[in-house]
Amino acid sequence: MKCALVIPSWVPEDIFSSRTAASQINYWQPLGTLYVAAVLLEAGHEVRFINGAFMDHRKLLSEIEDFSPSFVGVYSTTFGWEKAKKTAVDVRAIFGRDVFISAGGPYPTAVKEACMHDAGGLFDAIVVGEGEVTVLEILQRLEAGPESGNRLDGVKGVIYRDEGHVVINPERPLIDDLDSLPFPARELLGDTNLYIPPPATYRRKPVAVLMTSRGCNRRCIYCFQIDKERKSGIRFRGVASVLDEIELCLKQGYKEIKFIDDTLAGDYDRAMEIARGIRARGLDFTWFASACVNQVDRPLLQAFRDAGCWAILFGAESGVQKNLNTIKKGATLEQIKNAVKTAKEVGLRVSTPFMFGIPGETFAEGLQTIQFAVDLDPDIANFHAITPFPGTYLHDNLEKYGRVSEELSDYTYQGAAFVPYSMTRDEIIYLRQLAFRRFYGRPSFLLGKVLELRNLGDLKAAAKSARSLLWLFAKDNLFLRGRGRPAA
Repeated sequence: MKCALVIPSWVPEDIFSSRTAASQINYWQPLGTLYVAAVLLEAGHEVRFINGAFMDHRKLLSEIEDFSPSFVGVYSTTFGWEKAKKTAVDVRAIFGRDVFISAGGPYPTAVKEACMHDAGGLFDAIVVGEGEVTVLEILQRLEAGPESGNRLDGVKGVIYRDEGHVVINPERPLIDDLDSLPFPARELLGDTNLYIPPPATYRRKPVAVLMTSRGCNRRCIYCFQIDKERKSGIRFRGVASVLDEIELCLKQGYKEIKFIDDTLAGDYDRAMEIARGIRARGLDFTWFASACVNQVDRPLLQAFRDAGCWAILFGAESGVQKNLNTIKKGATLEQIKNAVKTAKEVGLRVSTPFMFGIPGETFAEGLQTIQFAVDLDPDIANFHAITPFPGTYLHDNLEKYGRVSEELSDYTYQGAAFVPYSMTRDEIIYLRQLAFRRFYGRPSFLLGKVLELRNLGDLKAAAKSARSLLWLFAKDNLFLRGRGRPAA
């Protein structure tokens, strides 16, 4: 069967300020979609991946029409739901009922049947949770034809429409044996150089993203997990499988890999084994990883560095212990300081995201977080607005903590969709701009970045960052949607 897997058309300004998008924009390889594609290809289906990140809506529809698929799977985040619906409307206008249209991704998985009710008859089905096996079974039912009876009856992980009624099938268990899945179908991506992280967060192109595990055993209130009750915790792939995929990526021409596990160090011994395996196989590439500050130590960070890791992300989130406790981070300020210090000592670049608008946080505590970030002195710091994405604990308990925007387009880390009772929205947005100014405007930081310039790529990345920094100082209301600077 001909299957089109589609990401609706979008532009950077849908997420970022138009003045700073150049230094923030990133295009991730959509691993979830590529895993589904790989399973379908392995089963003999003809698959095309169409990514609206790199084309306008009209071009996207043209690509779908030229392929003339029987099945269209539309990916949707929270902020992208309206675009997903628009894509379904126009695909339906082209093909009528000759095409089966399904939606999947974080938003449909989180709100489930609400998507079907909201979209009317646009979608024939919603895929909830991991889609590899579910989508394959949908296609098997479609190929069987009407004689199979109720086409999607009993297919786990599916919500579908049957004669005007929404039918909710049982949930599909998560995949335990991740090594049973084929590697993501990166061959469908086209120009791999288009898929890059933000400037200054990679060293060599093209960059592949890779997951060595799925899930998390932590309980941060802002984090969406398919397994909300954490019944499965982290599901790990075998080390040999991970190393084999790395080798395949290198053969495909990738020069850098970004590991996007929630934490690569969730199993300390396994993380060490991966690092040693990279060296043992003589794999030559640079890489970037994320880890929790209380799961790393000097030997592990040194092993990462020796195996080609050049940078690591630690989720710092706040400079106030009370607020770390509120979001159930499971870390202390001292652990954050020690992890950053040790990583820098072994030669790793360190990135630390922070967030404002934590339930109960005050404006004064936001200022403390800014000072903590400055004192911590990581190589890169980012400052977000905490966002209660559907499916998170924070979203499920909003009435306890604050107010939320009714606009799904605000559900990015930039839009301050959530405002705690202890702050205003303007205060959150002002703190973000102030944080960027104070952190990146330090003379010592700027001088250090100039001294680090080594090649044309470094210079281009620095130029993009410099333009964004100038806007941060030139525009007092760059992130504000309200009345300007609030009282401290």
